[in-house]
Amino acid sequence: MPISILRKLTFSMSIAASFSCVQVNAVQADGLSGAYLAARAATFDRNFAKSAEYYMRALVRDGQNPFLLENVAFAEMALGNTKRALPVAQRMLEAGQRSQVGGIVMAGHYAQSEDYTALLERDLETQGVSPLVDGLLNAWAYMGQGMVSKALAQFDEVAKQEGLRFFAQYHKALALASVGDFQAAEDLFSDNGGQLARSSRRAAIAHVQVLSQLGRNADAFLSLNQAFGRGFDPSLHALAERLKADETLPFTIAKTPNDGIAEVFFVLAAALKDEAADDYVLMYSRMATALRPDHVDSILLSANLLDQIGQYDLAIETYKLVPQDEPDFHAAELGRAEALRRSAKPDAATEVLQQLTHDFPNSVAAFMDLGDLLRQQEDYSSAVSAYDRALALSGPQASNRWFLLYARGIGHERLKMWDKAEADFRAALELDPDQPQVLNYLGYSLVERQENLDEALGMIERAVAARPESGYIVDSLGWVLYRLGRYDDAVPYMERAVELMSIDPVVNDHLGDVYWAVGRQLEAEFQWKRALSFIKPDDTNSEADPERIRRKLDVGLDVVLSDEGADPLRVADGG
Repeated sequence: MPISILRKLTFSMSIAASFSCVQVNAVQADGLSGAYLAARAATFDRNFAKSAEYYMRALVRDGQNPFLLENVAFAEMALGNTKRALPVAQRMLEAGQRSQVGGIVMAGHYAQSEDYTALLERDLETQGVSPLVDGLLNAWAYMGQGMVSKALAQFDEVAKQEGLRFFAQYHKALALASVGDFQAAEDLFSDNGGQLARSSRRAAIAHVQVLSQLGRNADAFLSLNQAFGRGFDPSLHALAERLKADETLPFTIAKTPNDGIAEVFFVLAAALKDEAADDYVLMYSRMATALRPDHVDSILLSANLLDQIGQYDLAIETYKLVPQDEPDFHAAELGRAEALRRSAKPDAATEVLQQLTHDFPNSVAAFMDLGDLLRQQEDYSSAVSAYDRALALSGPQASNRWFLLYARGIGHERLKMWDKAEADFRAALELDPDQPQVLNYLGYSLVERQENLDEALGMIERAVAARPESGYIVDSLGWVLYRLGRYDDAVPYMERAVELMSIDPVVNDHLGDVYWAVGRQLEAEFQWKRALSFIKPDDTNSEADPERIRRKLDVGLDVVLSDEGADPLRVADGG
């Protein structure tokens, strides 16, 4: 969707936020500052449960305050508590308050009640959501009233608006299919070279279901492959197997008008995901799930949004809403494991992934995620085993094969199995010759081993050219030049690395060594002190050794190197 259209879609929310801000002084003036400030702090932390609790406390004291009403409704929607949001939205409606949040809640309420007349008769000045949403909701409301011709005409009206044609055509195709006119739906999906069928995952699946309903399973299977390639996840694999068995797929994307309304909210959430704030998008995905609890894609989207904003416990609980017999249970468990990992529960995440590899023994994603998690926990032997299985399952031209080889190479390198590690890194580069992560890791490792130094330097220079803003890679180039005795050449790269990663202890330590090597001893000591200040007391895995840094501050780098039996600092020939 064009960004300009998305801005139009989110503009009314901006109006609501601006309107709410003017209420702050009124809230504080009424002596509600304690509950209000606690609620604001909770909102800042995106702790929706506490936000709803404290705003509701304030609302008891000032029951008509627009700011409080809006924020209670918003927090309850973010939690998925649409029933708790409803009386608040109704209060806003009675007060004539213009609110996009309230509009979403009321529209969902009318749909759940199948009160399509009320949905059509909404006052869009106070209950409107956006031109796109309101137009599509009205079309589906006509479908709910059995007025198919009027609904189709409404979809066509929405299609006339700039940038909204694909949304309208998609929903029109779903509406036609929902009443059994699969040929008309197929005509829309295949129009313009099948652009509509390729516009989203759900559009592609809807098209496959329509073709199957028309008795065209061979075309449906071909369409599935064209849309997703052959790297099917378990959900798509299940569809493919049913098609190969010549089973007629039911049309499930939007069986009823309420399903269609749920799809309106989901499609908007999916479109806004990368264009608007995650908690704002969450309102749409939560409403889609409220209208249709079996809308697995909306559940997964809500859980992902919660994960992204750091609400890991809510994300974990939301992922668990996907039933085990659903084909997308696999995707939900992958997401739940990631949320557990991000919430500092690696053992629980490992347990989920190990169970997943048992339940889905052919899942490349499950073995890859398990390998990544084990590698992060420094269980390199088990990580290598997981990557072995993922590589055995993936095809030779799989898009992620280079990463699997690279990740397994890291495991081999940490296990001091250099021959296997180097073979993995070089195999990864055969698949993706300019992959900066691999170039950097292999080049740096070769320098540390004092092997193929010219080739190693060239690799890291290529990595820096590809990722000039990566502090780690720029640091690698500066450090390699230092290790090669080219101290003056190393200075600008190490200084740039510190600019990019100003509080990284390893990079600051490296810059200190480079400064010492070129005779800038005071600056070296300053950098070593900075490096010490950035090392966390409980970090036992940092490459920056605090005792070694303190020793350098006491006696200087030359003495430390001599004590370690390392070569003394010297300028390389021609450096």
